[in-house]
Amino acid sequence: MNKEVRVRFPPSPTGYLHIGGARTAIANWLFARRHGGKLILRIEDTDAERSTKESIKGIIDGMKWLGLDWDEGPYFQTAFTAAHRTAAERLLASGKAYKCFCTREELEAKREAALTAKQTHVGYDGHCRDLAQEQIAAFEAENRPFVVRFKVPPEGEVGYVDKVLGRIARPCNEIEDFVIVRSNGKPLYLLCNVVDDIRDRISHIIRGQDHMTNTLRQILLYQALNAPVPVFAHMPLTLDLKKAKISKRSHGEIVAVQFYRDHGFIPWALVNFLVLLGWNPGDDREIFSKEELIEAFSLERINKSNSIFNYRQGDPKFFTDPKAININGHYLRTMPVEDIAAMVKNELVKDGLWHEAFDGDRKGWYLKTIDMLRERFYTTRDFVTAGRAFFADDFEIEEKALKKNVLKHPDLVKWLPMLADRLEATNEITPEKAEAVARGLAEELGIKMGIPVNAARALITGRIKGPSMFELFAHFDRDTVLKRLRRVGRIFEAAS
Repeated sequence: MNKEVRVRFPPSPTGYLHIGGARTAIANWLFARRHGGKLILRIEDTDAERSTKESIKGIIDGMKWLGLDWDEGPYFQTAFTAAHRTAAERLLASGKAYKCFCTREELEAKREAALTAKQTHVGYDGHCRDLAQEQIAAFEAENRPFVVRFKVPPEGEVGYVDKVLGRIARPCNEIEDFVIVRSNGKPLYLLCNVVDDIRDRISHIIRGQDHMTNTLRQILLYQALNAPVPVFAHMPLTLDLKKAKISKRSHGEIVAVQFYRDHGFIPWALVNFLVLLGWNPGDDREIFSKEELIEAFSLERINKSNSIFNYRQGDPKFFTDPKAININGHYLRTMPVEDIAAMVKNELVKDGLWHEAFDGDRKGWYLKTIDMLRERFYTTRDFVTAGRAFFADDFEIEEKALKKNVLKHPDLVKWLPMLADRLEATNEITPEKAEAVARGLAEELGIKMGIPVNAARALITGRIKGPSMFELFAHFDRDTVLKRLRRVGRIFEAAS
């Protein structure tokens, strides 16, 4: 690739950064990094009514959380309004645009007439395209409102080779003269976007296929402004299970990047998942390090067909796309334990469960706890929900564990205190001694060893499954083990 690669991510700050926008940002970031180029962050804030400071902050925070650093910006589109107007004036002066004085009522009447006559073309008919200078002067003397329309060439075609979809073209006579400046003097997105891309020397435009309706008209603007036309690559859309486009308005927080941050996702795991929505490496790999993904990414491997985001609201385990959860679980189990422990610390602090000793004399215990628990967990939030018993006494016992392993055996009211007494009598609780004590008690009582051991798991961890219970007897503080075993009577009282 000879010329410098310069790409942009230009979100509108009308809400949080959602996964569709994040996918686009990731593709641009990967392409820039793959080719040693630059990523420009440009906030397209021309919609004054809907753009908010909170949305701008949400977009920037989302990008930073995902690890998508940019090389220039953030630029704000409203800061370049004068340049957008200057471009419109250039087009007017060169005869490539013109003032249209048609009123909204006149345009609607013409549209209705065209529909009644069953005409195939019901767009703008070019009424003001060739107005005489005298007529223009007369309208201006009346202070008659006008918009500025681009004058589409009457012949030929406009087209481009899309890096994803191939050749796209359309005859010019099928494209109506489109508005580039409103009657209030504000340039429209079509023009602003092109002017900004020219200023930022954008070489490649990587965006969703929902923007394809703008592309041919924008190419006409590049050409009219005597600027090189960037390379276009239109990514497939992300749909839900009903084949509806994923959007902030329709799907709510489930499609917000912040939702995944707040629900315990690892940033790179989400990047890894999102890039696979509409792209493939050409082999069966699904897990990529940052370096591997940069090396593997290419526009040619972007799929032509739309991708499906298989989110499942209401499912306590797979609250989002199961593939996303599983990828996150993979990183949770394979990343250095110190890195995961730092992320879990944030969750514990947020829930008031962090103890300074975890950074001090209990650091070894803390790291071992994280390493033990992560084998069965999928998000960092799991440590403060399913793993709460390791960090606090106020935890709930899983209903299945309570019914199956505790309440089913009323004699546990006697057996568990006996187990506690025998553990207390040992000099040190090791996994081997804990097993020997539990086995000896079971033989003496004539019961299966699993009965007191599984009940102990429920009372000590609140869960029905987990690491080896004999390891846990030794891992937990001795006083905690004894106290939780001896409260079995209160558990039965509360259930009666």
